[in-house]
Amino acid sequence: MSIKNVIIIGASGNLGPSILNAFLEDSSFNTTVLSRQGSSSTFPEGVKVIRANYESHDSLKEAFKGQDAVLSLVGGMALGDQNKLIDAAIAAGVKRFLPSEYGSNVYDERAREIVPVFEPKFETIKYLKTKEKEISWTGIATGPFFDWGLRVAFLGFDGKSRTATLFDDGEAVFSSTNLNQIGIATVNALKNPDLTKNQYVYISGFQTTQKEMLAAAEKVTGTKWTVNKVNVKEHIEQGRAKFQSGDHSGIMYLIQGATFGKELQLGDFSSMGLWNEKLGVPKEDLEETVKTVFT
Repeated sequence: MSIKNVIIIGASGNLGPSILNAFLEDSSFNTTVLSRQGSSSTFPEGVKVIRANYESHDSLKEAFKGQDAVLSLVGGMALGDQNKLIDAAIAAGVKRFLPSEYGSNVYDERAREIVPVFEPKFETIKYLKTKEKEISWTGIATGPFFDWGLRVAFLGFDGKSRTATLFDDGEAVFSSTNLNQIGIATVNALKNPDLTKNQYVYISGFQTTQKEMLAAAEKVTGTKWTVNKVNVKEHIEQGRAKFQSGDHSGIMYLIQGATFGKELQLGDFSSMGLWNEKLGVPKEDLEETVKTVFT
């Protein structure tokens, strides 16, 4: 199988620009962006952009004509609505569909029990499995976006106040990957379409802990950070209460609980069989990334 023409859905947002840039920098692919009709999103000059009605099968089918791969980066409520994208891709003769994964291991039922929004992602994978005679697929799990997570304090580190929030003792090992490496991993997954056909691929730029991150942060900033500690079980309970009351900030609490809970080890992909070497995705330097973000 050969993949040449790739169309990306949701190329804006937190992750989209990094994946789009990775494809634009690789001459192996002809890259197109799909955007909703009426969307105000902007993209780099010279990028081919197709506008489509996401509620129309015919509009999506027309947009996907001539494409070898459809890469979905949709978020929010659209996560549970990817079947229509898959159906349109099949109708258009697309060879490969990459669903919107790029994060936690949604294959693990325990993770889905903690984070309900993972269930639609898992249902999308299940649907793709029923369509393997018509279209192939590749799912990519990367753990939290490491450099992004540092910048927005998702990983528990506030660079402005030099404050670290450690979940339990901060010793839970978790997998995480920088945005640019996620782009490279996605490009290489499509450069090796036979290897990644109908596979759930695990990538990790780092296998680290919050304690290791704290040591790196204090070293590169030359400052002793203030440390707060949070109980993971209580954090998950708070997240559930927020989410059930309609406060979507609770999702972040739940994902943090699933990632940093030492007891369940849901954030550590090492036992799943990492694909870094197979796809030529190098490990990254923890201290260097922390330095780039915090200094």
